[in-house]
Amino acid sequence: MKKIYFLVSALFFFNGLNGQVINFADANFKTKLLEASDANKIAKNLEGNYFKIDNNNNGEIEENEALAVKELDVSLSKIANLSGIEFFINLTYLNCYYNEITNLNINKNVALTYLNCIQNKLTSLNVINNIALERLSCGNNKLAILNLTNNKALITLLCGSNPLKSLDISNNTLLTTLHCDMIQLTSLNVNKNTALTVLSCDGNYLTSLNVSKNVLLQELDISSNKLTSIDVSNNVKLTKLFCEDNKLTNLDVSKNSVLTTLWCEKNELTSLFVKNGSDEKSFTFYDNPNLKYICADELQLSSLQGSIELYGYTNCHVNAYCSFSPSGTFYSIQGNLKLDNNNDGCDALDISVPNVKFKTTNGATTGSLISNNLGNYSISAQKGSYTITPILENETYFNISPANTTVTFPVQTSPVQQDFCINANGIHSDLEISLLPLQPTRPGFDVVYKIVYRNKGNNTQSGSVNLTFDDAVIDFVSANPATTTRAENNLSWNFSNLKPFETREIIFTLNVNSPMETPPVKNGDGLKFIAVITSENTDETPIDNIFNLSQIAVGSYDPNDKTCLEGQVITPGLIGEYVHYMIRFENTGTYKAQNIVVKDMIDLSKFDISTLIPTSSSHSFITKISETNKVEFIFENINLPFDDANNDGYVAFKIKTKPTLKVGDSFTNDANIYFDYNFPILTNKATSTFKSLANQDFDFSNYFTLYPNPANDILNITIKQDIEIQSFAIYDILGQLVIAVPNAKTVSNIDVSKLRTGNYFIKVKSDKGSSNMKFIKK
Repeated sequence: MKKIYFLVSALFFFNGLNGQVINFADANFKTKLLEASDANKIAKNLEGNYFKIDNNNNGEIEENEALAVKELDVSLSKIANLSGIEFFINLTYLNCYYNEITNLNINKNVALTYLNCIQNKLTSLNVINNIALERLSCGNNKLAILNLTNNKALITLLCGSNPLKSLDISNNTLLTTLHCDMIQLTSLNVNKNTALTVLSCDGNYLTSLNVSKNVLLQELDISSNKLTSIDVSNNVKLTKLFCEDNKLTNLDVSKNSVLTTLWCEKNELTSLFVKNGSDEKSFTFYDNPNLKYICADELQLSSLQGSIELYGYTNCHVNAYCSFSPSGTFYSIQGNLKLDNNNDGCDALDISVPNVKFKTTNGATTGSLISNNLGNYSISAQKGSYTITPILENETYFNISPANTTVTFPVQTSPVQQDFCINANGIHSDLEISLLPLQPTRPGFDVVYKIVYRNKGNNTQSGSVNLTFDDAVIDFVSANPATTTRAENNLSWNFSNLKPFETREIIFTLNVNSPMETPPVKNGDGLKFIAVITSENTDETPIDNIFNLSQIAVGSYDPNDKTCLEGQVITPGLIGEYVHYMIRFENTGTYKAQNIVVKDMIDLSKFDISTLIPTSSSHSFITKISETNKVEFIFENINLPFDDANNDGYVAFKIKTKPTLKVGDSFTNDANIYFDYNFPILTNKATSTFKSLANQDFDFSNYFTLYPNPANDILNITIKQDIEIQSFAIYDILGQLVIAVPNAKTVSNIDVSKLRTGNYFIKVKSDKGSSNMKFIKK
């Protein structure tokens, strides 16, 4: 009997519930609910289908009908009051944006996971009971407080354009998206929100922001704040960064290799580092009046230079020299090249071969890198297959093992270690010498020079080095190592056991006559030096056993310069042969220069860039050849001091002229020198012209008699008519200067005993012009 009574009571209760009509304070709210049908998108039932809420068509919404609603969209409906929503206790989705709601009570809607109440007139919002809430959009209201302590399931929060002034999201550790724009924040702590992928907090008063813990961040908008710095080095997944309209003085996105959008205009930037392996398709940086330097990827340089000009920056430059490690995803091949002296395979005891060119190609592009002075090379490459081939100056002298290597990334693990080993192919004797002025030649001052001699062959050699100069205007001061013999105009050093690829140097100091001495040396006067290397063996390329240095005396000088060491006028015998360049640089700043790059754009119509070989330098460096004609001598971590005694450096190289050049052709070359992040320094233009000895102003035989001809030791010169001699010069058949006799007014004979047997030309300069005559050395 009791069971029957309970059942009847329950039926009465539920029947009463089914018929209970909800009273709505806002007619627009009720109207919107009554409009719901399966033909529009106002309401979804518990099964997830759009449906009609007023199931019995009585024009009312009853409590049992409210229980059937799972999702509700009443946006854009001019609703001012949402009371009655508390009966929709099964509601998981509520969209009421763009209304006129001043109060929203959702305390009983504990099943809510989505709430969008953007663009209303809310002054408060209580979501303490809504612990299931995953997405909350409450922007564009009048909220002064937002308590999210209990909302630990929150994934998305959009609360912009409210007068909140503070925001505590320390409990919301699942947040992936946060938009808190224009809420008058002076600080924001996102250290515990490590799941964030999108963070937008623009239009606040932030002076600092730490996003180092937000390693998953993909989009960051911090524009229109008061930030003086931002560190995004940990945010390696970042694709978009908006930081315009702040007080940033430096911005470094070099670690952000997937960045596609960067807006950093209207700041106080002085430097901008965007070398990250990514070509940002949307990149703006205008209105940074203090911007001086941009470091970018090679592929961006041209477009960024255009933007610099477009934005009107006149004191800003761009290059890729802030870092010498490639950005983005790169792999590396590294190794060493050694000479197998004993034909037993290369090992740690064998010598490394320095300054070897390694050509890299992937079938589409080709580049070259020249190893350092320790013989080590390191090549960076992106995904793909690459063939690396070592290129020797004299390839027929040696066998290389392996001849080349092919690597494929990422199939192979980076770095790939690939060493090369060479051994002698027959016997080849080949020495080389060059002479470098380490300082400008200034009348009355000491000048330091360096002789560099090298064994390019494959057998050990011994011999001597000789230097000839005009003792009348130049005095010997000192040499290291000490000279073996010394005469008035000749210095000599013996050497022994010069191994293949071994380079040795001689440093010596000479003093140049002042304008007050006799004979005087004045600015603009030419000085000639001849360095010769000989051995007991027959040299296979004797053309580089003699080096002619031509110098012009100067007063003041630019410490960053470029010189063709053969001089401004060059014999036609060097057409198609090597000419030598020296580029000097000096740190004239007030702090040490960490990195220095010398960039040389080679004129391919005049030079064969494949023949370029570094010959000497003041500091360790590597050489990179790319973009067909761009050569970069990279002095990484040179840390060049700024004190006058130690602030100098140089690099020297040789390169062959094109064999298609002809007499009368000139070739010009200059270089840009980059000191850290400063504007590049453009050197002078070093111009040289091929001129023939055949050009004569008078007939030599009408004024002079040469005897004996052929000559063995002494070549005598007798004057037949009145003429004032200025200088004599003797050239070999290739047109190379082998003996120079300046200030030759009283000279009547020349010692030719040290010349090799062959044909030579003697050239005289006089008050009547210049002329020459052929003679034979026995």
